[in-house]
Amino acid sequence: ESGAGKSTFINALRGLSDEDKDAAPTGVTETTMVPIVYPHPKLPNVQLWDLPGIGTLSFQPNQYLEQVTFNQYDFFIIVTSERFRENPARLATAIKAMNKKFYFVRSKVDLDVDASMRRRKAMFSEESVLNEIRRNCIQCLEHHSIQSAKVFLLSSFELNKYDFQYFQDTLAEELDKHKRHAFLLSLPNINAASIEKKKESLKGHVWKKALSVCLASVLPGCSVQNSIPLLTKTLTSYQQSFGLDDSSLCKLANQMNKSPHDLKTAIHSTIGKDISNYKVESLLNEAALSSSNVLSMVENWVPVVGVLVSGGVSFAAAYTLLNSSLDDFAQDSKRVLRKALGDVEEEKSEDAYSGDDAYLIFD
Repeated sequence: ESGAGKSTFINALRGLSDEDKDAAPTGVTETTMVPIVYPHPKLPNVQLWDLPGIGTLSFQPNQYLEQVTFNQYDFFIIVTSERFRENPARLATAIKAMNKKFYFVRSKVDLDVDASMRRRKAMFSEESVLNEIRRNCIQCLEHHSIQSAKVFLLSSFELNKYDFQYFQDTLAEELDKHKRHAFLLSLPNINAASIEKKKESLKGHVWKKALSVCLASVLPGCSVQNSIPLLTKTLTSYQQSFGLDDSSLCKLANQMNKSPHDLKTAIHSTIGKDISNYKVESLLNEAALSSSNVLSMVENWVPVVGVLVSGGVSFAAAYTLLNSSLDDFAQDSKRVLRKALGDVEEEKSEDAYSGDDAYLIFD
């Protein structure tokens, strides 16, 4: 429904604040009048669509599906800031009939928690408030014949709290392999668990990157030097995925009222401090000295490596460098997160997990 905070939610998924240049417009009145696509700022193939709210004068339920071209989206996130009424339920029924996945998000739960705390200071329990909201959402959906609904309680301004990690894990588990990788890379680094999942997803593709480097070093007329810019480009993309580039650090610092310099002091790794061609070449040479075991291991995965004898060291060295760099970037990202949130808040966000309508399309 309109006014549920769908545009702010889109911005949060893209790692943007409502005031950023490329953010989706937000406001207290309906701002999304036509379907608008927002490419992820770092992964342009990941597209998030902001659709108009259902049930407004411009978008009535009986015409809504045709107006927003429903069949072009991969899965749907239905967002409301209050109880789920008839229109979201009708929408979910139509999506189910198309054999596509959908998820319910109850937004702005931080406002409900704050309001409850002001009203019931002596008896306040955040867990009880959240359980009450969740139970009410499920009951409302069941009243409209939506059974076994997955409802996630979120705040677009505090992704490190409430159900966002659970939401992230659920979508990653249910998406196919290709879309799962793109989805994990697109999400902001909200806690140590999300950083680890992103690292493991990237590690699953390291052999492809290393093989590209290997081929670049053995093609006729080429040399090992051809692999350096390719490695630097890959490492730079890793840096951006973990939010360690200057732009991401400045954005995080602004959001958390921190100094970008202070956040940079949490970056300890050599590769995190310097991704120049010169430094990458130096690290590649170091990796070549310790990569003999890697080559025999990956020959079982990529048989062509055994044929490319002259490029074998390049492959093993590139694999070792990329794999270890992902470990370094992940550790740096966790330290930056702790620096931004404070150790106590970051620990709370991990402990909490251990335990307007928005839609997304991946191209």
